[in-house]
Amino acid sequence: MSLRYALLALLRVGPLSGYDLQKQFTQSVGHVWHAPDSQIYPELRKMQAEGLIEGEEQPRGERGTRRVYHVTPAGHEAFLEWMRTPLDYQRVRDPAHLRAAYLETTTADAARAFLRAHIVQWEGELEQWEGELTHIEHLSNPMLVRRLEATPAEGHAETIAWKRFAYEGLVERARSEIAWARRGLDLVDEITAQD
Repeated sequence: MSLRYALLALLRVGPLSGYDLQKQFTQSVGHVWHAPDSQIYPELRKMQAEGLIEGEEQPRGERGTRRVYHVTPAGHEAFLEWMRTPLDYQRVRDPAHLRAAYLETTTADAARAFLRAHIVQWEGELEQWEGELTHIEHLSNPMLVRRLEATPAEGHAETIAWKRFAYEGLVERARSEIAWARRGLDLVDEITAQD
């Protein structure tokens, strides 16, 4: 259900076509809530059927059209209700930490390869999220700019502060995962030295 609220968050800033919505999703909300394109369009259809958004055909080029989605009052209220409701935390499903719990069943080389790949993955995430923090600081994130345009001036500092807060948490998570995997590499060396 969080996909629905991620889409509403984007559309509350202003109307978007499905294509533009996918693009904005990837560049902003997609950093904290991954959804493949194959999930976005079906969810938009469900949201429209439930009256949370409306689709409007608009001319595109000389003969084409595109569907642009707007949030309805019911959609605004559904989003605000979601924001007021305590988060329903789900049990963690973490394949990397599950695998780490059983590394004694593989070779030292395989354990090292797994941990190095984990570091590479999270270094990529860290670079991306630090880049987003830079975009926030320079107000060069297109979605943030759209949000600020739709927000009264007195709310700009708060909007920026919460956006920064979210990405700082992601940066901390990435750094923690990298440090954890490096400790794992040290543990592999320590265990193999004992053999």
